[in-house]
Amino acid sequence: ELFGEHNRIENANLSLTLDEFLTRLDHHCTHVATGYAEYLQLRHDIASDARDELRLDEFKPKPLSSFVRNKLINDAYLPLIGDNLAKQIGTVGENKRSDLNGLLMMISPPGYGKTTLMEYVASRMGMTFMKINCPSLSHDVASLDPATAPDATAAQELKKLNLALEMGDNVMLYLDDIQHTGSEFLQKFISLCDSTRRIDGIWKGRTKTYDMRGRKFCVVMAGNPYTESGETFKIPDMLANRADIYNLGDVLSGKETQFELSYIENCLSSNAVLAPLATRDMNDVYKLIDIARGKNIPTTDLSHAYSSAEINEITSVLKRLFTVQDTVLKVNQQYIASAAQEDKYRIEPRFLLQGSYRNMNKLAEKISAVMNDEELDELINDHYRGEAQLLTQGTEANLLMLKSLRSKLSDEDTQRWEEIKQDFLRNKAMGGDSSDAGQRIVAQLVDLVDGVGALGESMKPNGELEAHLKQQTQTVEAQMKHHTESTQAQMKQQAESAKALRASLEAINESVSQQKRSHISITNTPSAEFAQVLQTLSQTIDSTLFPLVRSMDNRIAQDVKAHSELKQLADEVAALKQQAGLR
Repeated sequence: ELFGEHNRIENANLSLTLDEFLTRLDHHCTHVATGYAEYLQLRHDIASDARDELRLDEFKPKPLSSFVRNKLINDAYLPLIGDNLAKQIGTVGENKRSDLNGLLMMISPPGYGKTTLMEYVASRMGMTFMKINCPSLSHDVASLDPATAPDATAAQELKKLNLALEMGDNVMLYLDDIQHTGSEFLQKFISLCDSTRRIDGIWKGRTKTYDMRGRKFCVVMAGNPYTESGETFKIPDMLANRADIYNLGDVLSGKETQFELSYIENCLSSNAVLAPLATRDMNDVYKLIDIARGKNIPTTDLSHAYSSAEINEITSVLKRLFTVQDTVLKVNQQYIASAAQEDKYRIEPRFLLQGSYRNMNKLAEKISAVMNDEELDELINDHYRGEAQLLTQGTEANLLMLKSLRSKLSDEDTQRWEEIKQDFLRNKAMGGDSSDAGQRIVAQLVDLVDGVGALGESMKPNGELEAHLKQQTQTVEAQMKHHTESTQAQMKQQAESAKALRASLEAINESVSQQKRSHISITNTPSAEFAQVLQTLSQTIDSTLFPLVRSMDNRIAQDVKAHSELKQLADEVAALKQQAGLR
């Protein structure tokens, strides 16, 4: 009554001969079993060596132990991410999508948990997390071929990328900090993110086309929309219109409360008093936050038993966190607004301090329940003072702007902040630090023309002055263009033109004075505001344009002198050469 399919079973019976069975048993124990054990060990060794060579352990998603599933993630980010991943890898069942395409673009300033969030999603979905470090690639890499990489680090990142393509299934390809790589490199992913789902890669030195249609493979890119210099980075248009783009550092419409609350939720594990709350029911956290805000909630509603002393300590820490949260939120909003603004529209220096979750965590770990308001204020000041000192420029301006956001400016600080803003606008009007003397003159004359033109509607006599200034501006622009393209011999004419310009500016100054006197004599009702405007124009000409013209005169004179000396030296060399030829 045997029902197996072994070849020795016939008609549900197994015939057994003892001596023949013992021979087979001995062969099995001495050869088959030992050989199979050796095979298993060899297979394990080969797989272990290949795992070490491919560094597969590095590609396992490992979310941080401090990761918190806050309301913002549950209510906003996970549904958005889920919709995108469903579009990329499809859904199960009868409603499975066949038009698999797209990519997920996560952007925000540093410290908002882009990588942590996606690593958590990959771990929950059981996908290999293949993180490509784009700063290691830099802007020099434009190909997926590791052989063309400029250094070993970039080559290793490209090998990881091609390994992800070769693996194919259950892979999340995550390109981190894409602002540090070039658009030409990102263009390689355009065809992978549309309905064709194809990309050309390099595996073991040979080109290969990978078709990801119907495979559990998704592409996620993350980056800071503003580089360290404050300039926006660019991605190819054809790639951008295939992406679902979400900014984790900005407030989503209708999610303002969840966004503000996420600062408190994410810093729980950083504070010694609040750390136990991160491993308990999050509803207790929200109730304790309401108690700290003054709401009357019975402690019996909490799922965990807390003593009165514990509740008092927790709520005291939370109250101080609210103050920090308010500052960090303001800094975050100011950073994003400043970074998104073009330089030509700025009326104050760039704001470079950041208000991310990382900043909130650094501050939260130093907060205690016994801190007073002065100590808390000094803690915030010390934190941002340390960050400001690492800025490449504008440390003082950023700290003063931070005080302005917090309404902490003293009278002295207010005066200094106004001086910095005025100097910023004046330097911008002068053309910036990179412009030469001629460009600054043109910029000043253009501003003067615009200023006088604004008064032309109500002050008719200034119409002639405006026309005269416009004419002078055009003359200066033509002279500067001619100056850059002319030879050394033509610089002498530029020197004469500069002197003529100075005389013209003196005439303009005299004309302004005459216009002021004529205006007073005609109306017989002197306007203090208009007199102040004209006085300011006169002072601007005296203090800015004249020094620039003199500097231009000196520079041209030095060029002419150098040209004269070089010509004299060339003549002497030619004479010596001629004498040597005669000999």
